[in-house]
Amino acid sequence: MSPSSLRKTRFGSVSAPQHSLVIPAYNEARRIGDTIRGIFDYIERLADTVQIIVVSDGSTDDTVDVVKGAMAHLPSNAELVVVEYSPNRGKGAAVKVGCLEASGGDVLFSDADLATPIEEAPKLWDALAQGNDMAIGTRVQPDGRDMRASQPIYRQLLGRLYFQFLSLLVVRGIRDSQCGFKAFTSDAAVRLFNAQQIQGVVFDTELLYLAQRDGLRIAQVPVTWTNVGGSRMRVTPGHALRVLLDLLSIRLRHAGGRKPYVRTSNR
Repeated sequence: MSPSSLRKTRFGSVSAPQHSLVIPAYNEARRIGDTIRGIFDYIERLADTVQIIVVSDGSTDDTVDVVKGAMAHLPSNAELVVVEYSPNRGKGAAVKVGCLEASGGDVLFSDADLATPIEEAPKLWDALAQGNDMAIGTRVQPDGRDMRASQPIYRQLLGRLYFQFLSLLVVRGIRDSQCGFKAFTSDAAVRLFNAQQIQGVVFDTELLYLAQRDGLRIAQVPVTWTNVGGSRMRVTPGHALRVLLDLLSIRLRHAGGRKPYVRTSNR
């Protein structure tokens, strides 16, 4: 996606933000206002500076207007960047655009429903500060409890089936690849998102494959999570086939592309 096809609006300004937070959004007008205000309230209590990037992935409702309408609550230690493009391209495309737009010392993306509360972010930031290149939220807890047990049975079964294909075809040792709460050092973000090709929901797995292939350090961090209703993902035979084909394509897309990874910092 060329930069010229993106519309950007910036509110507030912080110099060299310590963290960037990316929120992909597609027709989220109903709940994005509460999400943004909740994020603002949390950031206001931090000593750190934060850049918030909301990416409207071809929304046809009032998502952008609702986000801009929350500006009266923007804290002084934060800036907000609203990125728009059209048509809808998929969650992977939106996250990629937002993470490559980021200028923070690290980059975290979160689902717009905040199923994982934003208050969990320091767990991932701390994992990066300890020398990891990528920190991924996992809904599997240290005692073995899986917070995905609150999902409908069909979603749980599909998740287990996806995990089997994932472990067989692409990555191993990752207990929860699809939790929408992941963070990267700025170096790792530039490397991984520039290489990312998949625009749909399998993009998380592609990022993990690239990170493992290139020897990046990945921390799996248990986080709290709530099954929030309103998901737009509808599992149909066509969708399932697309997911499988994307999984099968990851290794082929990146055959022979490994490059040594040199860490320049822990953050």
